[in-house]
Parts: sequence; C-alpha cells; structure tokens
Amino acid sequence: MTVVRVPGARVALSTSSVYPQNCATAFDLAERLGFDGVEVMVWTDPVSQEAGALKALSDLHSMPVVSIHAPTLLLTQRVWGPEAWPKVDNSIELATALGADTVVLHPPFRWQKEYARTFADGVALREHDTGIKLAIENMFPWRARNRSVEAYLPHWDPVDQPYDHVTLDLSHTATAGSDAMAMAAALGLRLAHIHLADGLGSPMDEHLVPGRGGQPCAELLETLAVQQFSGSVVVEVSTRRVSEEQRELDLAEALAFARLHLAAAAVVF
Repeated sequence: MTVVRVPGARVALSTSSVYPQNCATAFDLAERLGFDGVEVMVWTDPVSQEAGALKALSDLHSMPVVSIHAPTLLLTQRVWGPEAWPKVDNSIELATALGADTVVLHPPFRWQKEYARTFADGVALREHDTGIKLAIENMFPWRARNRSVEAYLPHWDPVDQPYDHVTLDLSHTATAGSDAMAMAAALGLRLAHIHLADGLGSPMDEHLVPGRGGQPCAELLETLAVQQFSGSVVVEVSTRRVSEEQRELDLAEALAFARLHLAAAAVVF
C-alpha cells in the first residue's frame, strides 16, 4: 500500500509577497488562503517593526509568525538606523517576542567591511546566546552592462561559509545561475529555511510564482518531504504589478504548488 507522508514543515506567506500592500493585508490573505503562518519582512511599514502590533494581527487571524526577515536589504538600510548589528539584534528581539524561531539575514554588503569582518562570529554568538536560528540567505552577483559585481562579503553563496543555518532562495539561485539541488545537498542539515519562488535567470531578481520559471521548485520540495524537513517553506513572490484579485490568485497558486509537492510517497506493507 502506498501512503503519502507530509513533513512537519510549515508553509508560510512572506509579507513581502503582498507589497506594496502592508502587513495587515498579508495576515488577512494568509488566513483566508490557508497558509500555516507568516514571515514578517521588516521594512518601512511601522507595523512590521512593532511586536505588539504584529502580535495583535497574529492573534486576530490565528496566524503564527514563523520567522522575521531582518531589514538588511538595500532598500531597508534606513530602517532601525544605519548600523547593521542593531538591525540584527532588534530582529532577534522581535522574533523572541512573537515566538518565531528564525531570523533571515542577508550577508553583508561589500562596503560594510567592519560588519563583514565580524559577521560569522557575531551570528554564531547570537545564536548561542538567544536560541534563535539566524539563517543566512543565498544571494547573487550584481550584473549590469555585461559586467558582474561581487556585492557581498564574504560571499553571496553561503554553502562554503561557516554558518550553522542557511536560507535557500530559489529566485536568487535563478539570478545567480546556481544549482539549487546541488546547494541543498551540500548544505545538508544546515538548510533550515526555504524561500519558495521561481526565476528564469534574469539579472533582475524575479520572484516568480513557483512553476513559472526554470528552477527545480517541485523537485526540491519533494526531496525535502522525503527528508522530513522540519523548517519553514515561505512563499516569497512578487505581486507588485498585479491587481488585488490577481495577487490572491497568484498566492493561492503558490500555496497549492507547495502543498502538492511538499509530500512524499511511501510504500507500507
């Protein structure tokens, strides 16, 4: 007899998936569409920075916050001040207050030399002291006019770095031209968190609905299911140029894709 086994991984919605709408919209959609939780991208929306407001949304919609994405993007450099470590520490405090077990971080930009110098040790120390997983996200080289710029230190690819926890983003693997399945295999148990999206390899970070690009989204989810992955799979797609109706359809499609493929067939005698 063949049965289907579903791992304990939660399928969550990133608040960035509703941009330019706000956190309140993300929690409402997450509940209505049937997600298991929400990842909060900390950005200029004041609600995304405030534990009390987020707790109220979480309680209202019965949607747990599974992770916090620290404001370490280029577009969030002014959130919580210009210094990098306070952004990380504030994100950890926010995660702790909301019961989230993971903070997603981008690696330092090349111009953040002091932050980069202490980054790996600082991450390890904070994980030890707080019990929160700091999952470093894979990035990509910046490309323009047939030139490639290494914008991150120590590197945009976390596989060979000494991080205990890593976020694998499938839009970023498309932009970088990386082999997502090889990265997942090399990371092994260090793979703690997934950003589920897709891409066609454009220099622009596309964040397509999974299944609409060239990344092995289905294969990765099916492999994680066999391995009984226990982290979170976070839908992080771009809907900024679509109508509200199409946004809801796109997010429902992404969730259905995740549910379909995050399952493993097992033969039971």
